[in-house]
Amino acid sequence: MNLGSILKAAHAADASDIHLVAGHPPVMRVHTVMTPMDFPVFTSESLSEIFHELASEGTRDIYEKQQDADFSYEVKGLGRYRVNAHSQRAALGITMRAIKSKVPPLADLNLPDVISRLTYLPRGLVLVTGDTGSGKSTTLAAMIQAMNERYRKHIITLEDPTEYTFQSHQCLIEQRELGQDMPSFASGLKHALRQDPDIILVGEMRDLDTTALAMTAAETGHLVLSTLHTVNASQTVERIIDMYPSGQQNQIRAMLADTLQAVVSQTLFSRTDVKGMVPAVEVLLCTPAVRNIVREGRTFEIPNVIETNRSMGMSSLDASIAELFFNGMISKDEAVAKAAYPDKLSKQLAA
Repeated sequence: MNLGSILKAAHAADASDIHLVAGHPPVMRVHTVMTPMDFPVFTSESLSEIFHELASEGTRDIYEKQQDADFSYEVKGLGRYRVNAHSQRAALGITMRAIKSKVPPLADLNLPDVISRLTYLPRGLVLVTGDTGSGKSTTLAAMIQAMNERYRKHIITLEDPTEYTFQSHQCLIEQRELGQDMPSFASGLKHALRQDPDIILVGEMRDLDTTALAMTAAETGHLVLSTLHTVNASQTVERIIDMYPSGQQNQIRAMLADTLQAVVSQTLFSRTDVKGMVPAVEVLLCTPAVRNIVREGRTFEIPNVIETNRSMGMSSLDASIAELFFNGMISKDEAVAKAAYPDKLSKQLAA
């Protein structure tokens, strides 16, 4: 089976993901919907041939040892793919996430205006959070590109794997990929601090060492952008604190209160007015009141602070969802299904 034909068909359909599993035809995800493709069923042998085409010898060795391997793949004329090879039911499975070759402008992402303002921050920690496939990487790439076109600074990205590829414009941009250019996020971040950066993008704060180094970098005058798999601002703050032993948590609350600048939490919706996706976005900005809340461990108050500071650019997830619905961009059923408080939002949308 020809991999190029599969990828071209998926590209023409604007698929976000392609799934290759033995015993099934290729399946693509188009605007959240899984759709079988018009190709023959994969055998174990044909899928193994695809894997050898996709992966380097080193990646294949990693797969043999771990039964999982993450890597990137590029096709000229189509773009880049984030690839995961894995074992399921003792057989090979491959998932490919399409990465747009051109970084979209922030203005094209239907994000709140306040996100653009965050690219003017001189220092601190900005977190973009959400489930897998919620558009976090695209938002961060657009933010990096906005700064690339405006400043003359040094930007270092640490990614797993490299997704969007940047061309240095005003800024000098270096991109390091996990496994290829560094052994871990923590190692890459530790050494990045000695490489004279102004802005650091960390693909994910997935462990204590990476999180601690990210906060240290933000504390020492760098602008640090990163992600977490959390669904709202309160959960994001709690997740960071909970990474630390209980005896260190008060100290970390104080450090996070001083360094955190904003939490942006995204959820993607299928559009009903045109083809495509649109994000609902919760935004927490770290005002003095929010810093006191974080420092004193009163994160349960964050939703109320967001609701009462909408004039500053803060927004709750449900308020953002409601705005999308009233603008005719998403369906009521999906709006309610993804709301933080479904019953309350359902009543609001019916009013």
